[in-house]
Amino acid sequence: MPIEAAAALAQRPSVANFTPTITPEAARWRCFGLQNVSGFFPFNFCRGEMRVVCLLLLSACWLANPGAHAHGGVVLEDDVCVLKIGFLKAHFTGYQPRWSGNEEFCEDIPVVGNSVFVIDYLHDFLREMRVDFRIINDVNSVGIFASWDDVLSVTDLDAATVFYLPPEVRNDGVLTAEHEFEEAGNYIGVVTAHHPTQDKSYNAVFAFAVGDSGIGYVPLFLGAFLLAQFIYWVASGGLKRFLAARATAR
Repeated sequence: MPIEAAAALAQRPSVANFTPTITPEAARWRCFGLQNVSGFFPFNFCRGEMRVVCLLLLSACWLANPGAHAHGGVVLEDDVCVLKIGFLKAHFTGYQPRWSGNEEFCEDIPVVGNSVFVIDYLHDFLREMRVDFRIINDVNSVGIFASWDDVLSVTDLDAATVFYLPPEVRNDGVLTAEHEFEEAGNYIGVVTAHHPTQDKSYNAVFAFAVGDSGIGYVPLFLGAFLLAQFIYWVASGGLKRFLAARATAR
């Protein structure tokens, strides 16, 4: 190798020690290999900010799913709504045959009117119990966090009750209730199973809405997403640069 070429190679920086120089502007816009060459992208979707955005979007999608956010005494297990009555379990399904045929609902009822609730016992012990089913107005606005204590705190339970199916032993293991809702709103379902030989009972309490639009908390999360991006844009100097560019343009 010529002496001149060897000297040139010796003066070149080592690849292992090479650190690329990135301007602040390029660093701010290099997410996912994108460069802000045209100024088209108004926000920075990098690293921590992107994780927050993904979390908000995933939460909004989860809330948009009418069956995914079962709450209270009803939970979603393997795409099936399960009612937890103390340590006992039952399948819970809602129907509106007049409007949606055999389509199943997990708690929330989309249309005001005739509704059918089917509770299919998963424990044989429930077949020995007297079980009653009550629906009350959410008079204290406790919402999805309704509990048995909230039911007990209702001053006039009879006045708040819109439907009541008296306790009965059902040897076939299926409780069926039908009710004609007259107005949209928030309600609380209460299932009580009475022990056959002891003075004790088990309760399941769940909140649900009637006449719900189905969009749930999606607008709230979209608003939070846009607000978070706006705050970041202002904090990173975007508003200042925008106003300065407008002033220069004049």
